[in-house]
Amino acid sequence: MRIKKYIKRILLILILSVSVTKLYFEIDNYYYTLKLENMEDNDHLIIAIKNKIEHKTIKINDCEIHYYLSGQQNKNTILFLHPAFSDHSAFDQQIDYFSNDYKVITIDLIGHGLSKAAKSKDKIDASAEHIEKLLKTENIKQVNLVGVSIGSLIAQYFALKHPAKIKTLTALGGYSINKENKDIEKAQRSSNLGLILRAVFSMKAFRKKTALMTCHSEKGQALFYKTLTHYERKSFMVMSGLQNIVKDRETITQNYPTFIMTGEFDIELAKEMAKDWNSNSSNSEYCMIKNAGHCANIDEPRVFNQNVKAFIDKTN
Repeated sequence: MRIKKYIKRILLILILSVSVTKLYFEIDNYYYTLKLENMEDNDHLIIAIKNKIEHKTIKINDCEIHYYLSGQQNKNTILFLHPAFSDHSAFDQQIDYFSNDYKVITIDLIGHGLSKAAKSKDKIDASAEHIEKLLKTENIKQVNLVGVSIGSLIAQYFALKHPAKIKTLTALGGYSINKENKDIEKAQRSSNLGLILRAVFSMKAFRKKTALMTCHSEKGQALFYKTLTHYERKSFMVMSGLQNIVKDRETITQNYPTFIMTGEFDIELAKEMAKDWNSNSSNSEYCMIKNAGHCANIDEPRVFNQNVKAFIDKTN
């Protein structure tokens, strides 16, 4: 009898804890949503894209990958790869700027945006194969890759497999995929655990926390929050493919020009790893963007755009 009472008490405590936590997130998210709606009503979150954007898809390995074309179709190509949990709209503030002189492609990586994993066994590392098919479909021989956060890791992974297809590689908030780092792994596990726990209770709480961690400015956080709309709980399984991307590799030579960037307010470990990557690369440049967080392209789009364009124009 005592055991039954003990078990009942534990279950009651667990139920109350879960209920209180969920209620807290619901109230907190309610007021944050009101704040976002107010910003939208005052046009602070409106990004008017003037260039025509063509929405296309490719089917591969039982999944449908969505991508978006804009800009000068007969010019050099820039392919933007977004951060984890986000989607192609993370680059809305880059579309018009680069479309004047380049063919621009943005993409929803598998498990993100409209590119649902569905019944496919592909993980995030399969993005290299997806990108290859996309370029083949569009008859693009070489590309300028611009990746942010996990997008910068995928950009390197594609370049590792297809170096001849790379004109330049720009990485914001990234680090070398050819050198395992226990400090980064530990930081990522800790961060992801907190995000997953929030996602269990509330996807809105997960989006809010992710946005606050990713961008420095209030507007940047609100804009990033909007890019997380289509991310689902089941998409976390897709991220396990990251272990195939980051590995210790010997005698890896990067012949293509690489531009490594960080935001001033990114975590210190991220900035240290970016600088370390630059110092160990023979054909790279490093730049820190002031007043910006992890996703400086959203926090400080004008500075990001100018720096990236100057680098690509110079090397092309």
